Amino acid sequence: MKPQTRSILQELNDIADVRNTESLIESRAMNVITSAINLLESIHKHYDAETAGELERRLVNSIKGSDPSKFTRGIRKISEARKTKRKLV
Repeated sequence: MKPQTRSILQELNDIADVRNTESLIESRAMNVITSAINLLESIHKHYDAETAGELERRLVNSIKGSDPSKFTRGIRKISEARKTKRKLV
């Protein structure tokens, strides 16, 4: 029974290798783009125009530079500034 199972699994793996890479890339790109659009809409909804613009710039630069920490630093910076502002008020 095991040789048949291996044979079926091997066939499934072979089919997966043959799939259309362009379609896979297109599908992933559509998911990423849609998520980015939703994220930008959320950013613009929850932050003032200047802060939203800064976060949008950081997001694009993070993608271009393959460095997600650039965006994370921006969010932390804004969060800390808000906390400091609340303490002063």
